Amino acid sequence: MSGTPHGTGTRADSPAPGGTSGGFPWGPAAATGIGSMPGEDAREAARAVAGTLEALPFLPELPARGPGADMIGRTAGLLVELYAHLEPSGWRLGDRPGRDTRRSRAWMGEDLDALEEFTQGFQGALKVSAVGPWTLAAALERRNGQAVLGDAGACRDLAASLTEGLRAHLADVRRRVPGARPVLQLDEPSLTAVLRGRVPTASGYRTHAAVDRAVAEGALRELMSAVEVPVVVHSCAPEPPFALLRRAGAAGVAVDASLLTEREDEMIGEAVEGGTALFAGVVPGVAPASGALSDPAGSVSGVRSLWRRLGLSPALLTESVVVTPSCGLAGASPAYASAALAHCVRAARSLADNPE
Repeated sequence: MSGTPHGTGTRADSPAPGGTSGGFPWGPAAATGIGSMPGEDAREAARAVAGTLEALPFLPELPARGPGADMIGRTAGLLVELYAHLEPSGWRLGDRPGRDTRRSRAWMGEDLDALEEFTQGFQGALKVSAVGPWTLAAALERRNGQAVLGDAGACRDLAASLTEGLRAHLADVRRRVPGARPVLQLDEPSLTAVLRGRVPTASGYRTHAAVDRAVAEGALRELMSAVEVPVVVHSCAPEPPFALLRRAGAAGVAVDASLLTEREDEMIGEAVEGGTALFAGVVPGVAPASGALSDPAGSVSGVRSLWRRLGLSPALLTESVVVTPSCGLAGASPAYASAALAHCVRAARSLADNPE
């Protein structure tokens, strides 16, 4: 890993990308959610998040409310000088803002109002999420019904619009929660498919050409640099491109830990030793068949095993790992969603208490 012998990882005291000189802005033994929560009540979701997560609370997303609260529609509402409306085939760019754009922005405003209410006096890292430029390009349609992904110029315009929208969104979060140190999560579940030419065209008979890795990396780097906050990239798909994301400047990579294989070990080791955090999705996103979660230490046993395989310093474990659910909690019951977040907190503490 990076030419470093196993057992010599010592990056715990090094500054993280976008972080502070003392390390990551969320601090050690942190836990957080991925973004989505069940139900339609923004205040209840904000109350649950703020009351459970002290180190890294997040702005909840409530896709059960319908179009505009889904991940694509929600992010489309943040775009600057680009507008999207809902067609039977999905979200499509149009010439002017319409009912769907207004709905997206209204849901976001409601979510921010609730967050502001339940974070009075809060000081610390606060995570907000949006779909990243490549997943957005794969999901949004141009006026001809084809994905933005099929037009390189349209991809650049979309990334620029998204960047400006995110800058405004983060400024709004800072205004509403003055003590917050925002952390941006980019949801990129389609990134691996984009890089490997696996995104289907509108007909479904072909796939879009693979995006050059240097182009994909460059677009992400430009966005991460422009927003001026730590950026975590989340992918619940297999084989996330750790090396590309590390080079682009990601402060962290969030994954479903159950999808990781030993093939990813070296890339994870290089990323962690290079100062990138691992957001380990180890708690099920829906209630397990048994109806009960495992003990907190058991939930993170795989993370400890990974650390031993990599020969990384145990001291690095609590600095570099954030415990999360495996993906969003929209499909869970409200009671389970709250229990899952609380379980993540306990599992993170267990890593701090016994990193070996």
